[in-house]
Amino acid sequence: MAATSQVSRVIRGRRFGQILVPAMTCQNSSRPPGPCINATQPHSFEQRWQHQVRGYRTSPVWHTHYLTPPQVNSILKANEYSFKVPEFDGKNLSSVMGFDSNQLPANAPIEDRRSAATCLQTRGMLYGVFDGHAGCACAQALTERLFYYIAISLLPHETLMELEDAVENGRPLQPILQWHKHPNDYFSKEASQLYFSSLRTYWQELLDLSVPGEQPDVAEALVSAFKRLDNDISLEAQVGDPNAFLHYLVLRVAFSGATACVAHIDGNELHIANTGDCRAVLGVQEPDGSFSALTLTNDHNAQNESEMKRVLSEHPLSEAKSVVKQDRLLGLLMPFRAFGDVKFKWSIELQHRVLESGPDQLHENEHAKFIPPNYHTPPYLTAEPEVTRHHLRPQDRFLVLGSDGLWETLHRQEVVRIVGEHLTGVHQQQPVSVGGYKVTLGQMQGLLQERKARISSTFEDQNAATHLIRHAVGNNEFGMVDHERLSKMLSLPEELARMYRDDITIIIVQFNPHVIGGQ
Repeated sequence: MAATSQVSRVIRGRRFGQILVPAMTCQNSSRPPGPCINATQPHSFEQRWQHQVRGYRTSPVWHTHYLTPPQVNSILKANEYSFKVPEFDGKNLSSVMGFDSNQLPANAPIEDRRSAATCLQTRGMLYGVFDGHAGCACAQALTERLFYYIAISLLPHETLMELEDAVENGRPLQPILQWHKHPNDYFSKEASQLYFSSLRTYWQELLDLSVPGEQPDVAEALVSAFKRLDNDISLEAQVGDPNAFLHYLVLRVAFSGATACVAHIDGNELHIANTGDCRAVLGVQEPDGSFSALTLTNDHNAQNESEMKRVLSEHPLSEAKSVVKQDRLLGLLMPFRAFGDVKFKWSIELQHRVLESGPDQLHENEHAKFIPPNYHTPPYLTAEPEVTRHHLRPQDRFLVLGSDGLWETLHRQEVVRIVGEHLTGVHQQQPVSVGGYKVTLGQMQGLLQERKARISSTFEDQNAATHLIRHAVGNNEFGMVDHERLSKMLSLPEELARMYRDDITIIIVQFNPHVIGGQ
């Protein structure tokens, strides 16, 4: 969720336990997630908000205790999930063998979410990672709703007619999705009726626009689903709800935000829809057995030149110096595309009207009342995704979807190497790199012995996403998992963990090269 900070670079250096930092006073961990405020941090709301929303983090001094290997494994494996696709699904062999997913929180509660499902009324599987900011409400809504919007967008006219006819006549609906969920991946029962009502309105409009016998285009369906859900999130917040709980819920969803990266896989066709700065990277196996990374997404932020041009072109020249300041949208938000975040989409008048009619809890929320600086020509933010289509080849062995907490800690090439070696059990021997550090012969011998032991031993992680998180959090400067470093990072208390790293969410989809090569 946050940009790579100075501290994340420092703690990946050699001297983890010798960081010199200013004194810090931390709040109780029961408060809403967000970084602690120290004596050197700004105290105005606008400045604190920059810290909360994908912001800069300073390094605290904290005496950690060591976790045993079983305790480390218990933490790392708490949210892992695996699913293996049956070899024969009643129609044809699947190009997907299965997937592994996992999450490691830094925020309390975690602001990332994930989803995986099989489309039952059409072909294909859906996978998604969602990176929330300013709270988890928007990301939670996406994990519950976005796949339904995509699945509906992919339905032909005839199936939409059957759905509407069933609702009209009180008949049970045919299931649209088969979810593949970890027990911690909950759905909100209180909002289910509201969500269904909005979804039904959407398919009714699709019925009016579609033509019998016409098959929807996947890329167009993905764009339509993303934009429509974001519009519904905005509309539900404006209309409100007689139920006080639901009224507050829809406002929390709209005023928080989330980026999203979704993969739709149907046979040899892979589509990625990306909004924000999560990433999708393909692991490609080369003829010599090594793995190379093929990035299928572009980060929508200030480092993306074309994205900068897009944002600037949508506003008057008089705002050229204020639309993006310090690599942030209006000086505040790092991603240039996101769901929710109505603070960057609604007019000031609409924001005031909704807040005045909202529940009392909202009146006490500084974030909701705050208007971004230089706010003249909204909307400044969009949820429209950038869609990439890729025709799968036999050498395309796996897909990694990850929130930016992963990519801040590991380079994409290192990610595919770690995953590729884990899935195949084949280690590509590279010269030991010491990264410019001076090492003695004895230290070099220790490094070589450590690598030999790591290769000869069986993997302790059955789940590839868990294995990748272990490296993301525990790698030392030589690219090897250091248990002492891993223990320290995982034993940080909740209110400090966010200072050192971000939430990490990973889905790894493994492809079947034999099926892909035969299609």
